[in-house]
Amino acid sequence: MNKLVGLVVIILSVFGGYVWAGGLLGALWQPAEILIIFGAGIGALVIATPKPVLLEMLTQCRNLSKEQEDPELYPQLFGLMSMLMTQIQSQGLKVLDAHIENPNESSLFLMYPTVLEHPQVLQFLIDNLRLQSIGKISAHDLEVILEEEIHRIEHDALRPSEAVAKIAEAMPGFGILAAVMGIIITMSNIDGPITLIGVKVAAALVGTFIGIFACYCLFDPLSKALEHQVEREVTRLRCISAMLSTFAKGKPPMQAIDAGRKQIQLENRPSFIELEQMLMEQRF
Repeated sequence: MNKLVGLVVIILSVFGGYVWAGGLLGALWQPAEILIIFGAGIGALVIATPKPVLLEMLTQCRNLSKEQEDPELYPQLFGLMSMLMTQIQSQGLKVLDAHIENPNESSLFLMYPTVLEHPQVLQFLIDNLRLQSIGKISAHDLEVILEEEIHRIEHDALRPSEAVAKIAEAMPGFGILAAVMGIIITMSNIDGPITLIGVKVAAALVGTFIGIFACYCLFDPLSKALEHQVEREVTRLRCISAMLSTFAKGKPPMQAIDAGRKQIQLENRPSFIELEQMLMEQRF
């Protein structure tokens, strides 16, 4: 909703101010200029970007409507981790075998359906629990492995945002391209009526406007929105990483869960007292 409001504000401000200053909206409607600029931009994006990144870009754009974190995710994730760590303390790592081989059928995981609804969170958790269960690994080594994996995931997830940012930077150039082509057309009709020349020059300048508008009002904000979305997703993994590595150091489950809580962004982070209440409510 915030993104839609922002877009409406941009459109009303830019075009409303233009009309208020005495401009005619009809003069901005130049389909040829729009085709040149956006066609060249999309073509350049396709050439420069691998197909998997383009598909991920479409997926991330569809997910932009989810502007806030799922309110049930962290409470259920903390509850699941509390149960897992308590069982490991009492029965050892082998107790994980009954749950991590098929989490969608695990009685424990089924108690926390929101975690199951987030494939990336579930896969990251399961993979690293399995890593611990198949052989002894030191807390330091586990922490390094988790950090490297998160770094790789974050780097890959940011590729769509970076691709959009590159196109944003190029849009003013594509606008100039369209404007230059418009000037060429104008010069080829230099012997025509002065009014015709004026109309064609104005049409050429619209190309420059569209390029700048697309850069700063569309593609650059889109790139930032995708980047923030990735940051929110990576925060979930950092939360899990902190809990796993802290527990591997021999700390009690509550201390490990609190280490994960501290990784969460401020707007989604519960206080320590709220965390205790969450876990207490889930036990009864």
